[in-house]
Amino acid sequence: MIDKHLSTQFDSELGAVSNRVMEMGGVVESQIRIAVQALAEFSEEAATRVMQTEDQVNLLEVEIDRELSSIIARRQPTARDLRLLIAISKTTANLERAGDEANKIARMVKSIIGSGAARHLPASELRVAADLASGLLRKALDAFARLDANAALTILKEDDAIDREFDGFLRKLITYMMEDPRTISSSLDLLFVAKAIERIGDHAKNIAEFIIYVVKGADVRHTSMEQIESVVR
Repeated sequence: MIDKHLSTQFDSELGAVSNRVMEMGGVVESQIRIAVQALAEFSEEAATRVMQTEDQVNLLEVEIDRELSSIIARRQPTARDLRLLIAISKTTANLERAGDEANKIARMVKSIIGSGAARHLPASELRVAADLASGLLRKALDAFARLDANAALTILKEDDAIDREFDGFLRKLITYMMEDPRTISSSLDLLFVAKAIERIGDHAKNIAEFIIYVVKGADVRHTSMEQIESVVR
């Protein structure tokens, strides 16, 4: 992931902080996987496990930011090195927020279980979107480890599939609530779950954009797909 520098120590520091990002990514991936399990099985035990991991994710974010600040202060990096350090900081922030979304899913699952409406809700409809979002984050971390701009471009395109799943689920959930108004409260919890899943995909997309920033030196946020393809290719 890291190009060779004149300073072997600098290489070592960059490698170490990059490894911490991968460690944090692994923890967040596990959070999301267990949150999806909690949703699929309406498991309070699984939901609790997700919520117990939040402090670990937050601590990793703080530690990585501290390491980045130290490297920037001591090494005063420029060009690609500086872009990489900025991208690492942005990536850890997006991973922390993805972990927050997993935590939100866990809280909503507990709320739905507490309402007694779990068996009557169309939660299984969310499984495709959840698997897509989880897979997209995994791909984003892999692309970041390899600084693969082409893989990042593919991730940006795949995020549209999650958005389509969310829109389709929203229409189904509205119909469901209209047919049985008694389910409105618990259905809204499920809507928050769906939105959290969509946001996990958005965070994977954000990470992909920063990969392109590191490799190509171009900020592709808020630009069209045609423009991004032109930058990458």
